[in-house]
Amino acid sequence: MTPRRRRRAPPEVPPGGVLDWGDSSHWDHKRELPCRYCNFPTHLRDSRRSPAHKVCAEEALARQVAEAADTYQNGQL
Repeated sequence: MTPRRRRRAPPEVPPGGVLDWGDSSHWDHKRELPCRYCNFPTHLRDSRRSPAHKVCAEEALARQVAEAADTYQNGQL
């Protein structure tokens, strides 16, 4: 008989989000570019230096976490 594996609970997202936007590297003083999520211009850059509003990036990340948790809970890994 094989041993049972215990499933861990999915990680909780902190209320303030998971990205640290306080670092000045998230701001481009030179030019605005279209946000990768909503296409409105922004000076903000995400952790990969792609143009993204804070709200847009946090919402996209929250969706990814929810999808991963749903997949995990449904045993589709």
